[in-house]
Amino acid sequence: MTTITAAKQIGAGLTTSGLAGAGIGIGAIFSSLIYSFSRNPAVQDDLFNFAFLGFALMIAFLILFL
Repeated sequence: MTTITAAKQIGAGLTTSGLAGAGIGIGAIFSSLIYSFSRNPAVQDDLFNFAFLGFALMIAFLILFL
């Protein structure tokens, strides 16, 4: 294995570690959504729209910065 190949693999590993934060953020959005549904089922449609907007923003930032 050459030094260039090793550096590429290390760089790829470091890049994927940034996805862990995005995964935590998306998990936080949907866990809060499920918790809110169970607390107040009457506002389920509004909460789903807000959660979908939050998910879309998370994906947009993920695409923008990675």
